[in-house]
Amino acid sequence: MAIIKFIKNWTLPISMISGVLSYFIYINLHFLDNTHQTMNSVVNIVQPTLIFLMLFLAFCKVQPKNLRPHKWQMKLIGIQALSFCLMAIPILLNPDIPGRVIIESAMVCMICPTATAASVVTSKLNGNGSYVVSYTCIINMVAAILIPVIIPLLHSSSNDMDFITSFTIIIGKVFPLLMLPLFLSFIVRYLFPRFHSYLVSISGLAFYLWAIALALAIAVTTKAIVHSHEALWEYIGIALVSAICCICQFAIGRFIGKRHGDKIAGAQSLGQKNTAFAIWMAYTFMNPVTALAGGFYSVWHNIINSYQLWKIRKS
Repeated sequence: MAIIKFIKNWTLPISMISGVLSYFIYINLHFLDNTHQTMNSVVNIVQPTLIFLMLFLAFCKVQPKNLRPHKWQMKLIGIQALSFCLMAIPILLNPDIPGRVIIESAMVCMICPTATAASVVTSKLNGNGSYVVSYTCIINMVAAILIPVIIPLLHSSSNDMDFITSFTIIIGKVFPLLMLPLFLSFIVRYLFPRFHSYLVSISGLAFYLWAIALALAIAVTTKAIVHSHEALWEYIGIALVSAICCICQFAIGRFIGKRHGDKIAGAQSLGQKNTAFAIWMAYTFMNPVTALAGGFYSVWHNIINSYQLWKIRKS
Protein backbone atom coordinates (compact mmCIF):
# COMPACT_ATOMS: atom_id res chain seq x y z
CA MET A 1 0.00 0.00 0.00
CA ALA A 2 2.90 2.36 0.75
CA ILE A 3 4.30 1.78 -2.75
CA ILE A 4 0.92 2.47 -4.38
CA LYS A 5 0.53 5.65 -2.34
CA PHE A 6 4.04 6.74 -3.34
CA ILE A 7 3.27 6.12 -7.03
CA LYS A 8 0.03 8.09 -6.83
CA ASN A 9 1.72 11.02 -5.09
CA TRP A 10 4.60 11.11 -7.57
CA THR A 11 2.93 9.92 -10.77
CA LEU A 12 3.98 12.92 -12.87
CA PRO A 13 7.76 12.74 -12.25
CA ILE A 14 7.71 8.92 -12.33
CA SER A 15 5.93 8.88 -15.70
CA MET A 16 8.18 11.53 -17.21
CA ILE A 17 11.41 9.93 -15.96
CA SER A 18 10.17 6.51 -17.10
CA GLY A 19 9.44 7.89 -20.56
CA VAL A 20 12.90 9.39 -20.96
CA LEU A 21 14.73 6.33 -19.57
CA SER A 22 12.68 3.85 -21.59
CA TYR A 23 13.62 5.61 -24.82
CA PHE A 24 17.37 5.66 -24.11
CA ILE A 25 17.36 2.09 -22.83
CA TYR A 26 15.50 0.91 -25.92
CA ILE A 27 17.75 2.59 -28.49
CA ASN A 28 20.87 1.29 -26.73
CA LEU A 29 19.71 -2.33 -26.82
CA HIS A 30 21.25 -2.98 -30.22
CA PHE A 31 19.77 -6.45 -30.61
CA LEU A 32 16.42 -4.60 -30.97
CA ASP A 33 17.63 -2.36 -33.79
CA ASN A 34 15.54 -4.24 -36.34
CA THR A 35 12.36 -3.56 -34.36
CA HIS A 36 12.43 0.25 -34.54
CA GLN A 37 10.04 0.52 -37.48
CA THR A 38 7.65 -1.98 -35.93
CA MET A 39 7.81 -0.13 -32.61
CA ASN A 40 6.92 3.15 -34.34
CA SER A 41 3.84 1.48 -35.82
CA VAL A 42 2.87 0.07 -32.42
CA VAL A 43 3.25 3.47 -30.73
CA ASN A 44 1.12 5.10 -33.44
CA ILE A 45 -1.68 2.71 -32.49
CA VAL A 46 -1.23 2.47 -28.72
CA GLN A 47 -0.90 6.21 -28.03
CA PRO A 48 -4.26 7.34 -29.49
CA THR A 49 -5.91 4.20 -28.10
CA LEU A 50 -4.89 5.16 -24.56
CA ILE A 51 -6.24 8.69 -25.06
CA PHE A 52 -9.49 7.23 -26.42
CA LEU A 53 -9.91 4.93 -23.41
CA MET A 54 -9.14 7.74 -20.95
CA LEU A 55 -11.84 9.93 -22.48
CA PHE A 56 -14.31 7.05 -22.69
CA LEU A 57 -13.94 6.19 -19.00
CA ALA A 58 -14.23 9.86 -18.06
CA PHE A 59 -17.38 10.36 -20.17
CA CYS A 60 -18.97 7.23 -18.69
CA LYS A 61 -19.23 9.18 -15.44
CA VAL A 62 -20.96 12.09 -17.18
CA GLN A 63 -24.66 12.62 -16.62
CA PRO A 64 -26.15 13.84 -19.93
CA LYS A 65 -28.21 16.43 -18.05
CA ASN A 66 -24.97 18.02 -16.84
CA LEU A 67 -23.79 18.75 -20.38
CA ARG A 68 -25.88 21.90 -20.72
CA PRO A 69 -23.48 24.66 -21.80
CA HIS A 70 -23.26 27.97 -19.91
CA LYS A 71 -22.55 31.47 -21.20
CA TRP A 72 -19.22 31.76 -19.43
CA GLN A 73 -18.08 28.52 -21.05
CA MET A 74 -18.66 30.06 -24.47
CA LYS A 75 -16.27 32.85 -23.49
CA LEU A 76 -13.57 30.32 -22.64
CA ILE A 77 -14.23 28.43 -25.86
CA GLY A 78 -13.87 31.70 -27.76
CA ILE A 79 -10.51 32.40 -26.11
CA GLN A 80 -9.13 28.98 -27.04
CA ALA A 81 -10.48 28.98 -30.59
CA LEU A 82 -9.65 32.61 -31.41
CA SER A 83 -6.11 32.48 -30.03
CA PHE A 84 -5.43 29.26 -31.95
CA CYS A 85 -6.61 30.81 -35.22
CA LEU A 86 -4.90 34.18 -34.70
CA MET A 87 -1.52 32.58 -34.00
CA ALA A 88 -1.79 30.69 -37.29
CA ILE A 89 -1.97 33.95 -39.29
CA PRO A 90 1.74 34.95 -39.13
CA ILE A 91 2.72 31.44 -40.21
CA LEU A 92 0.26 31.57 -43.11
CA LEU A 93 1.65 34.95 -44.20
CA ASN A 94 5.29 33.85 -43.82
CA PRO A 95 5.88 30.07 -43.58
CA ASP A 96 9.59 30.69 -42.89
CA ILE A 97 8.95 33.12 -40.04
CA PRO A 98 11.65 33.03 -37.32
CA GLY A 99 10.43 31.26 -34.20
CA ARG A 100 7.78 29.25 -36.04
CA VAL A 101 8.32 26.29 -33.70
CA ILE A 102 7.57 28.52 -30.70
CA ILE A 103 4.39 29.89 -32.31
CA GLU A 104 3.18 26.38 -33.09
CA SER A 105 3.98 25.34 -29.53
CA ALA A 106 1.76 28.13 -28.23
CA MET A 107 -1.00 27.00 -30.62
CA VAL A 108 -0.79 23.48 -29.19
CA CYS A 109 -1.06 24.81 -25.62
CA MET A 110 -4.10 26.96 -26.44
CA ILE A 111 -6.28 24.52 -28.42
CA CYS A 112 -5.56 21.44 -26.30
CA PRO A 113 -8.78 20.15 -24.66
CA THR A 114 -9.34 20.03 -20.93
CA ALA A 115 -7.84 17.11 -19.00
CA THR A 116 -10.12 14.24 -18.04
CA ALA A 117 -8.95 14.60 -14.43
CA ALA A 118 -9.81 18.31 -14.27
CA SER A 119 -13.27 17.68 -12.82
CA VAL A 120 -11.77 15.62 -9.99
CA VAL A 121 -9.26 18.36 -9.13
CA THR A 122 -12.04 20.97 -9.34
CA SER A 123 -14.15 19.04 -6.83
CA LYS A 124 -11.18 18.75 -4.45
CA LEU A 125 -10.75 22.52 -4.71
CA ASN A 126 -14.43 23.00 -3.79
CA GLY A 127 -15.46 23.94 -7.32
CA ASN A 128 -18.29 22.59 -9.48
CA GLY A 129 -16.93 19.49 -11.21
CA SER A 130 -19.99 19.11 -13.48
CA TYR A 131 -19.20 22.47 -15.11
CA VAL A 132 -15.75 21.20 -16.02
CA VAL A 133 -17.14 17.94 -17.41
CA SER A 134 -19.52 19.79 -19.71
CA TYR A 135 -16.72 22.12 -20.81
CA THR A 136 -14.49 19.12 -21.54
CA CYS A 137 -17.12 17.73 -23.90
CA ILE A 138 -17.62 21.07 -25.66
CA ILE A 139 -13.92 21.84 -26.16
CA ASN A 140 -13.39 18.32 -27.51
CA MET A 141 -16.01 19.06 -30.19
CA VAL A 142 -14.44 22.41 -31.04
CA ALA A 143 -10.91 21.00 -31.19
CA ALA A 144 -12.09 18.10 -33.35
CA ILE A 145 -13.29 20.63 -35.92
CA LEU A 146 -10.66 23.38 -35.67
CA ILE A 147 -7.52 21.25 -35.69
CA PRO A 148 -8.29 19.54 -39.04
CA VAL A 149 -9.15 22.95 -40.56
CA ILE A 150 -6.11 24.95 -39.41
CA ILE A 151 -3.24 22.43 -39.38
CA PRO A 152 -3.46 21.52 -43.11
CA LEU A 153 -3.22 25.23 -43.97
CA LEU A 154 0.11 25.37 -42.14
CA HIS A 155 1.62 22.09 -43.26
CA SER A 156 0.01 20.99 -46.54
CA SER A 157 2.83 22.56 -48.60
CA SER A 158 5.52 20.79 -46.59
CA ASN A 159 4.00 17.30 -46.90
CA ASP A 160 3.08 17.57 -50.60
CA MET A 161 -0.65 17.21 -49.89
CA ASP A 162 -3.42 19.57 -50.85
CA PHE A 163 -5.73 21.01 -48.21
CA ILE A 164 -8.60 18.55 -48.78
CA THR A 165 -6.33 15.52 -48.52
CA SER A 166 -4.66 16.80 -45.35
CA PHE A 167 -8.01 17.82 -43.85
CA THR A 168 -9.47 14.37 -44.53
CA ILE A 169 -6.50 12.56 -42.98
CA ILE A 170 -6.38 14.75 -39.87
CA ILE A 171 -10.13 14.79 -39.22
CA GLY A 172 -10.11 11.03 -39.68
CA LYS A 173 -7.65 10.77 -36.76
CA VAL A 174 -8.74 13.64 -34.50
CA PHE A 175 -12.54 13.59 -34.70
CA PRO A 176 -12.96 9.89 -33.78
CA LEU A 177 -10.36 10.23 -31.04
CA LEU A 178 -12.15 13.14 -29.34
CA MET A 179 -15.83 12.52 -30.14
CA LEU A 180 -16.38 8.77 -30.42
CA PRO A 181 -15.63 8.23 -26.70
CA LEU A 182 -18.52 10.56 -25.84
CA PHE A 183 -20.98 8.87 -28.20
CA LEU A 184 -19.83 5.40 -27.14
CA SER A 185 -20.26 6.27 -23.46
CA PHE A 186 -23.89 7.26 -24.11
CA ILE A 187 -24.53 4.04 -26.03
CA VAL A 188 -23.11 1.95 -23.20
CA ARG A 189 -25.05 3.96 -20.60
CA TYR A 190 -28.45 3.32 -22.19
CA LEU A 191 -27.99 -0.06 -23.90
CA PHE A 192 -25.69 -1.82 -21.45
CA PRO A 193 -26.44 -0.32 -18.01
CA ARG A 194 -24.80 -3.16 -16.05
CA PHE A 195 -21.56 -2.89 -17.98
CA HIS A 196 -21.75 0.88 -17.62
CA SER A 197 -22.13 0.57 -13.84
CA TYR A 198 -19.15 -1.78 -13.74
CA LEU A 199 -16.98 0.70 -15.66
CA VAL A 200 -17.99 3.54 -13.37
CA SER A 201 -17.22 1.42 -10.31
CA ILE A 202 -13.61 0.84 -11.39
CA SER A 203 -11.70 3.47 -9.48
CA GLY A 204 -8.31 4.67 -10.66
CA LEU A 205 -8.26 2.93 -14.06
CA ALA A 206 -8.29 6.20 -16.02
CA PHE A 207 -5.56 7.47 -13.70
CA TYR A 208 -3.23 4.58 -14.51
CA LEU A 209 -4.02 4.82 -18.23
CA TRP A 210 -3.03 8.49 -18.02
CA ALA A 211 0.25 7.56 -16.34
CA ILE A 212 1.09 5.10 -19.14
CA ALA A 213 -0.01 7.54 -21.84
CA LEU A 214 2.13 10.30 -20.33
CA ALA A 215 5.22 8.06 -20.12
CA LEU A 216 4.74 7.02 -23.75
CA ALA A 217 4.19 10.64 -24.82
CA ILE A 218 7.39 11.74 -23.05
CA ALA A 219 9.32 8.92 -24.75
CA VAL A 220 8.04 10.12 -28.13
CA THR A 221 8.99 13.70 -27.25
CA THR A 222 12.48 12.57 -26.21
CA LYS A 223 12.89 10.90 -29.59
CA ALA A 224 11.86 14.12 -31.34
CA ILE A 225 14.43 16.12 -29.37
CA VAL A 226 17.26 13.63 -29.98
CA HIS A 227 16.66 13.61 -33.74
CA SER A 228 16.00 17.35 -34.12
CA HIS A 229 18.40 20.08 -35.14
CA GLU A 230 16.67 23.00 -33.44
CA ALA A 231 18.68 25.69 -31.69
CA LEU A 232 18.90 25.78 -27.89
CA TRP A 233 17.04 29.11 -27.78
CA GLU A 234 14.03 27.42 -29.39
CA TYR A 235 13.86 24.81 -26.64
CA ILE A 236 14.06 27.58 -24.04
CA GLY A 237 11.40 29.49 -25.97
CA ILE A 238 9.08 26.47 -25.98
CA ALA A 239 9.48 26.11 -22.21
CA LEU A 240 8.76 29.81 -21.65
CA VAL A 241 5.80 30.04 -24.03
CA SER A 242 4.20 26.93 -22.52
CA ALA A 243 4.59 28.47 -19.03
CA ILE A 244 3.07 31.76 -20.21
CA CYS A 245 0.14 29.97 -21.88
CA CYS A 246 -0.45 27.91 -18.72
CA ILE A 247 -0.39 30.86 -16.31
CA CYS A 248 -2.51 33.06 -18.58
CA GLN A 249 -5.16 30.39 -19.11
CA PHE A 250 -5.48 29.66 -15.40
CA ALA A 251 -5.70 33.40 -14.67
CA ILE A 252 -8.20 34.20 -17.44
CA GLY A 253 -10.34 31.17 -16.60
CA ARG A 254 -10.34 32.16 -12.94
CA PHE A 255 -11.29 35.76 -13.78
CA ILE A 256 -14.18 34.79 -16.06
CA GLY A 257 -15.34 32.00 -13.76
CA LYS A 258 -15.36 34.38 -10.79
CA ARG A 259 -17.67 36.77 -12.62
CA HIS A 260 -20.10 33.91 -13.17
CA GLY A 261 -19.93 32.32 -9.72
CA ASP A 262 -17.27 29.60 -9.97
CA LYS A 263 -13.68 30.76 -10.31
CA ILE A 264 -12.31 27.25 -9.64
CA ALA A 265 -14.29 25.62 -12.47
CA GLY A 266 -13.30 28.43 -14.81
CA ALA A 267 -9.60 28.13 -13.99
CA GLN A 268 -9.47 24.34 -14.28
CA SER A 269 -11.56 24.26 -17.46
CA LEU A 270 -9.20 26.59 -19.29
CA GLY A 271 -5.91 25.83 -17.53
CA GLN A 272 -5.71 22.07 -16.92
CA LYS A 273 -4.99 20.29 -20.21
CA ASN A 274 -5.01 16.81 -21.69
CA THR A 275 -1.26 17.00 -22.29
CA ALA A 276 -1.01 13.43 -23.60
CA PHE A 277 -3.27 14.55 -26.46
CA ALA A 278 -1.24 17.74 -26.93
CA ILE A 279 1.98 15.74 -27.31
CA TRP A 280 0.35 13.26 -29.69
CA MET A 281 -1.17 16.02 -31.82
CA ALA A 282 2.06 18.01 -32.05
CA TYR A 283 4.21 15.00 -32.85
CA THR A 284 1.74 13.61 -35.41
CA PHE A 285 0.67 16.72 -37.32
CA MET A 286 3.20 19.49 -36.63
CA ASN A 287 6.94 19.85 -36.12
CA PRO A 288 7.69 16.92 -33.74
CA VAL A 289 9.74 19.24 -31.51
CA THR A 290 6.55 21.15 -30.64
CA ALA A 291 5.52 18.04 -28.71
CA LEU A 292 7.88 19.36 -26.06
CA ALA A 293 5.32 22.09 -25.35
CA GLY A 294 2.87 19.47 -24.09
CA GLY A 295 5.53 17.96 -21.85
CA PHE A 296 6.44 21.32 -20.33
CA TYR A 297 2.77 22.27 -19.96
CA SER A 298 2.20 19.05 -18.03
CA VAL A 299 4.82 20.19 -15.52
CA TRP A 300 3.48 23.73 -15.21
CA HIS A 301 -0.20 22.86 -14.72
CA ASN A 302 0.66 20.14 -12.21
CA ILE A 303 2.77 22.62 -10.23
CA ILE A 304 -0.19 25.01 -10.13
CA ASN A 305 -2.59 22.23 -9.13
CA SER A 306 -0.23 20.97 -6.43
CA TYR A 307 0.00 24.48 -4.98
CA GLN A 308 -3.81 24.88 -5.02
CA LEU A 309 -4.35 21.52 -3.33
CA TRP A 310 -1.70 22.38 -0.74
CA LYS A 311 -3.54 25.61 0.08
CA ILE A 312 -6.80 23.70 0.50
CA ARG A 313 -5.16 21.15 2.83
CA LYS A 314 -3.53 23.95 4.82
CA SER A 315 -6.81 25.81 5.30
